[in-house]
Amino acid sequence: MTSATAVVAPIPNHALMILLLQAGVLLAAAMLLGQVARRLGMPSIVGELAAGVILGPSLLTQVAPGVAHWLFPQDAAQMHLLDALGQLGVILLVGFTGMHVDLRLVRRQGSRAAVVSAAGLVLPLVLGVGLGFMLPGELRAEGADATVFALFVGVAMCVSAIPVIARTLLDMKLIHRNVGQMILVAGTIDDAVGWLLVSLIGAMATTGLHTGEVTLALGHMAILLICTLTVGRLVVRTAMRAAARCGVPGLPVMTAVVLMLLSAAGTHALGLEAVFGAFLCGVLIGSSKDIDTTALSPLNTTVMAVLAPLFFATAGLRMDLSALADPRIALWGLAVFGVAVFGKFLGAFVGGLFSRMSRWESLALGAGMNARGVIEVIIAMIGVRLGLLTVEMYSIVVLVAVLTSLMAPPLLRISMNRVEHTAEEEMRKLRVLSAQDTTTTTSGGKDPVAHQ
Repeated sequence: MTSATAVVAPIPNHALMILLLQAGVLLAAAMLLGQVARRLGMPSIVGELAAGVILGPSLLTQVAPGVAHWLFPQDAAQMHLLDALGQLGVILLVGFTGMHVDLRLVRRQGSRAAVVSAAGLVLPLVLGVGLGFMLPGELRAEGADATVFALFVGVAMCVSAIPVIARTLLDMKLIHRNVGQMILVAGTIDDAVGWLLVSLIGAMATTGLHTGEVTLALGHMAILLICTLTVGRLVVRTAMRAAARCGVPGLPVMTAVVLMLLSAAGTHALGLEAVFGAFLCGVLIGSSKDIDTTALSPLNTTVMAVLAPLFFATAGLRMDLSALADPRIALWGLAVFGVAVFGKFLGAFVGGLFSRMSRWESLALGAGMNARGVIEVIIAMIGVRLGLLTVEMYSIVVLVAVLTSLMAPPLLRISMNRVEHTAEEEMRKLRVLSAQDTTTTTSGGKDPVAHQ
């Protein structure tokens, strides 16, 4: 008789050693350079990405190719192990981003936020798609469909990053201002629509642009959203309540992770992006009045302090800034950056004016929503995984994420200095300070999810 199952061989010893070294070296470099970036007044993601850039083809491969090829061998199986760690981190990171989406604030601001968000989405999306068709073939991965590539570039141009925006507004003490509130609400809507579009384009990239496949992808999207609003909401609320009532330390954390991972797996099974499922699950967890999210602080800290920096360092590892030394590629990179900034600024500015905001308030709106940060980096990695972006285009998109995040604070400061305070803002400021005191007491510090 033969055995019904065969024993699968474990990971080879050398492959495991290399994986542990890769993770340790990348995390140590990300930690050190992330702290340097924060001391210089920059988002920590800048330092974490720089860790990968230094250890990757941009520098280490040029200076010490032997060391680089030994530590980061260009072997698909080995790199997939490191990518798997990064994917776990990004799924939980996006899930926690979803938890900080304030649906009540969205409902209160309603129509005004919808106008600002629509203008801030449509204009950069249209300009980005147009630019995507104009970009040279060497920036599009071999075999990638030109239309899907152009659509992907458009989506990359129109997203915002709630974690970066929230951290910036908190650090600059603008979170209580009317403009700050509008930036958060419009950015939240942009984030949600952006993940939806990325998921849809991801499905197109894998199935093609045929009418039947596109219709199927839209059908899957509709099924997912309906299930999220009905069965998903009930399951999440019931599971998190049960975990809290048991009184077992760590059970709410474990339950949240299980829900996010299963949601990501279910979304991926539908042919959509896994991170979209994690985002929706996070929104459900954060929007329920019956769930105490402070119980998830330990996991939040682990994700932000360990898994997210490791993911961003891995993302930097894929960048090759030496490719941008080619004047032609560098000029196209400037064009991408210019379209990204111009489209988002002008869209948000026009949306603000239509919402009866002043000129300076509208400029501040554009400055805040222009920050791409963590979200754009994740989208760039998705583009590589879908086989749409070359190393050069990937590097350009990540640089756009970094540069737009660095632009936000000084531009916000200039514009907000010309906007008068209101009595309503002062009352809101007192509530924000009270909430921060409560958070500090319950979690031992500031909420870390916004630090990227």
